[in-house]
Amino acid sequence: MGFFDKLFGKKDKENLDQGLQKTKEGFLSKITKAIAGKSTIDDELLDDLEEALIGSDVGVTTTLQIIEQIEKKVKDNKYLNTSELNNLLQQEIASILVDAPDQTLSGFAIPAEKKPYVILVVGVNGVGKTTTIGKLAARFKAAGNQVILGAADTFRAAAVDQLTIWSERVGVPIVKQAMGSDPSAVAFDTVASAVAKNADVVIIDTAGRLHNKAHLMDELNKIKRVIQKIIPDGPHEVLLVLDGSTGQNAIEQAKQFTATTEVSALAITKLDGTAKGGVVLAISHQFKIPVKYIGVGEKVEDLLIFDKHEFVKTLFNLSN
Repeated sequence: MGFFDKLFGKKDKENLDQGLQKTKEGFLSKITKAIAGKSTIDDELLDDLEEALIGSDVGVTTTLQIIEQIEKKVKDNKYLNTSELNNLLQQEIASILVDAPDQTLSGFAIPAEKKPYVILVVGVNGVGKTTTIGKLAARFKAAGNQVILGAADTFRAAAVDQLTIWSERVGVPIVKQAMGSDPSAVAFDTVASAVAKNADVVIIDTAGRLHNKAHLMDELNKIKRVIQKIIPDGPHEVLLVLDGSTGQNAIEQAKQFTATTEVSALAITKLDGTAKGGVVLAISHQFKIPVKYIGVGEKVEDLLIFDKHEFVKTLFNLSN
């Protein structure tokens, strides 16, 4: 049993294989076409490989770094054929992905010294933010944690309603107020409730509008300040949720949110319905923020902790 199997379990590994099927088929077909019929790694092959990576939504900047490193290693190590290019490419792709925070063997455990562990979730409407929060709550609860949700996206009544449905489905309490209420007041009440109940994890939803970035920045900063009145080192994580199926648009959203707030981790959703999973590489590399979770399906267990080595290995494996 490998590290990935111990960390996530066999079922999660199967979900990853199945969820990335469209991405790896598109990704590998482009790379295979670039390499087909070539016996040496020359400029023409590298040009074709560059085109294949960009066509897989890996992004220009990330692709150029990968190609540059391959060129250097080919030169330094005198690689003369394509037989080792597959492994070399996997190594370089993994190397440009930012390492995620240390994970414990249970996957959804929290640091003992950070209780309650406060996660502030940001992202535009429609990316699967509320669904991700619900799945996170279910996964943390299944790992033995007491979880409390905070509905601080008071800008949309639908957001509160959707989160309430998830809280009932998962069986965790939710703190909410009327639409139009001060989001920071909801955040404060949520954290206060978590402390009073000795909860382990707090997950707070926030508004996802970007048309007024200054207002969004002020709102998020205010939420952070009220959380810190109760938990000085909170929030412990600012999780940005992005829709992987939107490709380059997800990169633009990441650019907007990282300019607005201090994002510490990423969750990339809807990877099962797209061949654009290469965007995971582009986002992690460009913004130097670890991808912590990926969504590869509708079920709760389809929200997986991201392991960059297993992700890359899966991209290059069509046997499943």
